Amino acid sequence: MTTINLSAVYPEIVITCFALMILLLQSFDSRRFKEYYGYVSLAGVIAAMLLVFIEPSSFFAHHVEYSFNEMWVVDNYARFFKLIFLLGTGLTILISMKYLEDEDMQYGEYFVLILFATLGMMIMASAAELITVFLGLELMSLSLYVLAGYTRARMISNESALKYFILGSFATGFLLYGIALIYGSTGTTSIRAIAESMGSYGLHTPGLVMGMALLVVAFGFKAALVPFHMWTPDVYEGAPVPITAFMSAGPKAAAFAAFVRIFMAGFPSLQVEWSGLIWIMAVLTMSIGNIIALVQDNIKRMLAYSSIAHAGYVLVAFLSADELGISAILYYLLTYTFMNIGAFAIITALSGRGEERVNIQDYRGLGYKHPFAAIAMSLFLFSLAGIPPTGGFMGKFYIFSAAVGQGYIGLAVIGVINSVVSVYYYLRVTVAMYMQDASAAAESKMPGLFFSPALVVAVFISAYGVLSLGLFPSAYIAIVKESFLMLH
Repeated sequence: MTTINLSAVYPEIVITCFALMILLLQSFDSRRFKEYYGYVSLAGVIAAMLLVFIEPSSFFAHHVEYSFNEMWVVDNYARFFKLIFLLGTGLTILISMKYLEDEDMQYGEYFVLILFATLGMMIMASAAELITVFLGLELMSLSLYVLAGYTRARMISNESALKYFILGSFATGFLLYGIALIYGSTGTTSIRAIAESMGSYGLHTPGLVMGMALLVVAFGFKAALVPFHMWTPDVYEGAPVPITAFMSAGPKAAAFAAFVRIFMAGFPSLQVEWSGLIWIMAVLTMSIGNIIALVQDNIKRMLAYSSIAHAGYVLVAFLSADELGISAILYYLLTYTFMNIGAFAIITALSGRGEERVNIQDYRGLGYKHPFAAIAMSLFLFSLAGIPPTGGFMGKFYIFSAAVGQGYIGLAVIGVINSVVSVYYYLRVTVAMYMQDASAAAESKMPGLFFSPALVVAVFISAYGVLSLGLFPSAYIAIVKESFLMLH
């Protein structure tokens, strides 16, 4: 029986309407309304966030609702990921306002593309069917291809967009071919129906295993997992700083949202096949990301390899495949959104017009000239390194606890070693900011920084999120446990 429930897609409808509203404003008088595009898009994000949690007890109701002929599902898992996406989008909009003003590129389509990318992520979180996952992923990806090359006067930005588009097209091909093989083996693209057919008939065909492997390739590209990570440093370096922040948080979380739902709910009986592959990818992703980050002088490239390493940590929790492991994924991705976008907010303030100051050496003396920026940056870097009492420490603690609980002690040890290695390149920035005498700081070329009110708000929200997740984790843990993906 066909079920159509528009209330299940109210947040997505709101995001779409606000994106179209900005297009209309731009068509009337782009110069007159250019200062308001960011605020209109931010209002849309806040309205969608309220609709996601319109029921105060929704997280604790254990309510799962399928609609649109079981192509769409609204459950606590989807709600939590939508919270992550909307938080990341809101923070990105806040840090984008000053950047676009400095670059004199206050065009409405920038915010329209961000909203449509967010819409694609939200579709991926609620998709209960593989074709719906594909539609959400493509809507997100097409928007990001344009955003990566948004500063079109910079050749490195054009190169970034072109590389992302070409390699992303290959990833799309892998995804579609994988979906085709799975459909050919099971006769359905519904995630729940795939699991039921495998349980009823014991399907274990080579075509099904190959389709599953191709999905790993596609999601591995979107989440920047080794060996599908090659695009990440170049794209992150060339994209505008706020878009780099956006890509490192939201799309990565969206890839894991679909990845975990499909493999945990659709292929539980093939866990033996995919667990070995995930184990190898987790080790390679953590190790290669951290090792290459050690020698980076460009802070955007350093954080790009850092994001690869963090994706490896998430894979460790994914491998655990239990309530603690999936809860750790949700907790860590929320923490990562705050600490990574917070770090890029400081980079946005410092980089200057044309992003002239993005090397680690450009941060020399920042602690003397701009204490607020240096303290905030240090907090975010300490959290990325997993130093207590930040949210990053608690996130890694839960991830490695889940791995040990499932018997992956060796993998947990490798993860801890990688975390220790990562401290070095994060502290490089802190050393540059503080470990300079007063004369060296005075001679540095650190300019006077102007923090717009929107940028200050973004930094404070990010700092609050990092500290509250680290100091008061119990409340968040209760929510993520309720958001644990139940296998139906």
